Amino acid sequence: MDSALRVVEFLSLLFVAIILVVAVVALVLFVIDRTQTGDAIRRNYPLIGRFRHIFSELGEFFRQYFFAMDREELPFNRAQREWVNRASEGKSNTVAFGSTRNLSVVGTPIFVNDPFPPLDDQFSSTQPLTIGPTARTPYDAPSIFNISGMSYGALSKPAVQALSRGAKEAGIWLNTGEGGVSPFHLESGCDLVYQIGTAKFGVRDDAGNLSDEKLRDVAAKPQIRMFEIKMAQGAKPGKGGILPGEKVTKEIAKIRGLQVGQDGISPNRHKEIDNFDHLLDMIAHIREVTGKPVGIKTVVGAEAAMRELFETIKRRGSDCAPDFITIDGGEGGTGAAPMPLIDLVGMPVREALPLVVDLREEFGLQNRIRLISSAKLVNPGDIAWALAAGADFVVSARGFMFSLGCIQALKCNKNTCPTGITTHDPRFQKGLVVEHKYKRVARYAKAIVKEVETISHSVGVSEPRQLRRHHVRLVQPNGRSVPMDKLFPSYNSPTPS
Repeated sequence: MDSALRVVEFLSLLFVAIILVVAVVALVLFVIDRTQTGDAIRRNYPLIGRFRHIFSELGEFFRQYFFAMDREELPFNRAQREWVNRASEGKSNTVAFGSTRNLSVVGTPIFVNDPFPPLDDQFSSTQPLTIGPTARTPYDAPSIFNISGMSYGALSKPAVQALSRGAKEAGIWLNTGEGGVSPFHLESGCDLVYQIGTAKFGVRDDAGNLSDEKLRDVAAKPQIRMFEIKMAQGAKPGKGGILPGEKVTKEIAKIRGLQVGQDGISPNRHKEIDNFDHLLDMIAHIREVTGKPVGIKTVVGAEAAMRELFETIKRRGSDCAPDFITIDGGEGGTGAAPMPLIDLVGMPVREALPLVVDLREEFGLQNRIRLISSAKLVNPGDIAWALAAGADFVVSARGFMFSLGCIQALKCNKNTCPTGITTHDPRFQKGLVVEHKYKRVARYAKAIVKEVETISHSVGVSEPRQLRRHHVRLVQPNGRSVPMDKLFPSYNSPTPS
């Protein structure tokens, strides 16, 4: 009995102590809130005002998981992410009952089914396509769908390893991003596109200028199949990237040619390139030094500038042309960008791609310049649309991030990515198991190609690059759909060779 009373007495004292601690903490917070001058709500409503910040932080979580419908979220909705997840797991993407997609949304592509599609034994898979026919070492690119530029530094070591191994497994290329090539890009033996950003990381001398010696060293690696000069990125045209110094480890510093702890700041443009003649000079120089195909990545702002590029090529001759042009849209993603740029600058790819395709056709460069489409293209319909609009290849970054397990936590600009994809914190990186994730990357890439081929078959062509604009209808504001070749009438060229 005495022991029971002692227990009750102890619990009572513990309860009183807890109440006192809570009261003291509440009093301290009350005083802090009442005396601080930075937050009017907390100053006027001490303690209670703190819940506004808590609810604001949790609101994003609750909207994503409990309140948003399958196709409501931005930048990517649940239906898009779930398709990638099922494809990455190798699960069936067949669904029952009916589509949840609202087919009355303006711009929605609707593919035109053929009444007499090819028989199954008349259907063929996509064939390799040559990039850079005038380079000493052209590249026969095997896949229509590939991995867009994501740097080591922006991505973690296990993320790069999984992408590299997945690319090798699927037979696709991996773009290094502007951070240079790391051992983790190279270890799988996959095809790589070396991106040269405005800071020229990995191929710069001590003064930050382009180094021919380092270019030759990079090009000597057989996995490096092409070079891409990054002129602009869809999420931040006119703004260079920044890798904070705290993320510049000894390993990253060595790869990028920086000092440990030094901010990796990319200028807003290449200082050597003031006009399109300078651009073509740099393309020709890098192609001569490396012997590999060289192209550019850019964002379209208006037709006039792109027309000037093609007119400059015509004046100088097709030998000076870029071997490929990657068109990134204003809706493109990034680890971090100013909101005015990510929201307001750059033409969307749905408008930009047909424009550049038509210019390429007008100047007769269909078989000289390959067009690669980027920007928010992650599902089969996106890729099929881009091919029908005239792209030769499609690349995706965020689609492959989803295949790695990205949950759209929107923490890419911090070192706290919960899935280990965009962080260098070992605590979070341990959640990304390369042996499992690389298989997801490969399965996603293969599923995209397979389902794009299925769409192609349904519209009556034997392989995806035979898709044309008349195979797609786009929903208009009045609710009716119009053939894409009526809205963008120029592209009627045959399948590129």
